[in-house]
Formats: sequence, structure tokens, C-alpha cells
Amino acid sequence: MSIFLASSIGKKLFMSITGLFLVTFLLVHLVLNLLLLFDETGELFNVAANFMATNTFMHILEPVLALGLILHIIYATYITLQNQKSRPVAYKTVNQKDSSSWASRNMYILGGLVFVFLVIHIINFFYKIKFGEISSVEIDGIEMHNSYELVSGLFGYWYFSAIYIIGAILLGLHLSHGFWSGFQTLGLSNDIWRKRLNVIGKFYAVIIAFGFAIIPLFFLIKSNI
Repeated sequence: MSIFLASSIGKKLFMSITGLFLVTFLLVHLVLNLLLLFDETGELFNVAANFMATNTFMHILEPVLALGLILHIIYATYITLQNQKSRPVAYKTVNQKDSSSWASRNMYILGGLVFVFLVIHIINFFYKIKFGEISSVEIDGIEMHNSYELVSGLFGYWYFSAIYIIGAILLGLHLSHGFWSGFQTLGLSNDIWRKRLNVIGKFYAVIIAFGFAIIPLFFLIKSNI
């Protein structure tokens, strides 16, 4: 098993599995965040955020997600470096625009930019909620972090909202290729299903990008009305 994972095919397979795992988490995370738009009191989002923060399953899932992300980055870096070494000198002169998308040719760069965006997100939200000192609120007799106040406050600054909107777009571009590519590596994409998964992947990428971008835009507009 260890020999297989050390092989080129094994690394691509493992990167696909971790990538699809993270793709699933993104959808769950987006659904939770969209609660910010449907309750101006913030109670709905605070209750949901508190449930996720105190849920035993999430305590187990957090390190798994972190490990999956780290391994995804490591394998992506290795595969990118191996591909660059194996390319002939004349490779750069070949016009690939007709045979591949811009996102597919720049997956590693997009991934790096998404990682920078993720670090910003962790510092400003996850870390502050998990370890920082933010205000508390009592809902139905339960004291919890006022996560809604933190999110709405930060998104009131145009530059912070701009960073998140750009980050959402970069994430969408990364997913537009990564979604169907993951299934292809797993051997679940023949000629017919490749076209279908390509369409589904692009649709999913648009949903994720639009969903995450609309949240900071909503609070930015709200704070300036």
C-alpha cells in the first residue's frame, strides 16, 4: 500500500480523494454561511455556528480536514514539480488554449492563491472564534460566541469584502477543473461522463464562488445603506 501511494499514480489518486473530500466540506460550509443572509438578528447563524463548534463529530473532523488539506497541497506540489521535470524543452511553445482551459493550466497557481485566502480566513474567523476574545450572546439560555457580529463587522470594510470576493472567484476557478479531474483520476469519467462531469463541475464552481462572494457583498451593501 505504501509503495502504491509513493508512486505517481498513487499520489494523483490520493490527491483526487482529498480534493473531493474538501469539495464536499465546502458545500456544507457554504450552506452554514448562507444562514447569515436570512436572519438579521444573527441568532440563526450563531446557533448553527455554536452547534458546529461544540459538536463531537466536528471536533474529530477538524484535524482530518487539516490533514487532508496539507496532504492535498504536498501531493499537488510534488506532481507539479514532476510534470515540469518531465516536460520537453519545446513544451512551452505548444499552444494549449484549444485543448485545455486556463484554470486547468494554472491549477497550482490558483491553489496557492486559494491557500493564501484560506490563511486569511483562518486568522480572521476560525482562530478568533476558537481561541480569541470575541463577544458572547445568550440564546435560549445558552451562552455562545457572537459569530454573527464578528462576520458582519469585518465585512463592513470594503477592502476585507474585496479580498473575500476575489478569494471566492479564485476558489471557483480552481474547482472548475478540480471537480471533474478528481473523478477522472478515480476512473469514474469515460468519454460520456467526462462531458457531464465537466458541466456539473463548472456549475458547482459557479455555485460555490457566487455563494461565498454574495455574503461579503451583502454586508458591504448593508453597511453603506
